[in-house]
Amino acid sequence: MAKERELKWVKEAQEEMDEEVKETAETEEAEATEETAEVETNEAEAEGSEEVSETAVDEADGKLKEAVEKYQRLFAEFDNFRKRTDKEKAARYDMGAKDVVEKILPVLDNFELALKNVPDDKEASAFAEGMEMIHKQFVKVLEDLGVTPIEAVGKEFDPNFHNAVMHVDDEEAGDNIVVEEFQKGYMYKEHVVRYSMVKVAN
Repeated sequence: MAKERELKWVKEAQEEMDEEVKETAETEEAEATEETAEVETNEAEAEGSEEVSETAVDEADGKLKEAVEKYQRLFAEFDNFRKRTDKEKAARYDMGAKDVVEKILPVLDNFELALKNVPDDKEASAFAEGMEMIHKQFVKVLEDLGVTPIEAVGKEFDPNFHNAVMHVDDEEAGDNIVVEEFQKGYMYKEHVVRYSMVKVAN
């Protein structure tokens, strides 16, 4: 009888141990399943984050490229505007200077005419010498400003620089050669301020 009770007790203890082992195994399995699910969730979130990150980088690159292209266009437009403005400014300056030179030339003509008409007995006078010095200074200042006389006498007639007001038959001079200058012509840099009034041989 005692042996039967002992066997019964051992059987019950064995059943309890089996139940505990079963519960422990189920708990560990559940925890492992939960951890696996959590890891998979984290991995999915990480992959999504990487995709979002790559998309953001691509968008940023696109915006940067667009900004650089816009800057380059603006820089090119500004550079063209600056060059055009400088050119227009220089053209306005030259035009204004040309107008001033054109108004000064009659004064120079009268100066040279007065020097040509100085009496022979007065050419060596201090007054005449002073006028000659002033004339040379006047011409020098004009040359420094870019004003130069147009060569005419002895040169072939050129309608770009000469204005023929008379023609003469002169076999010695040659055909289409300027033989006399009535009014001196002048250039301002590359522009004709006044054409030379000349006589041309036929």
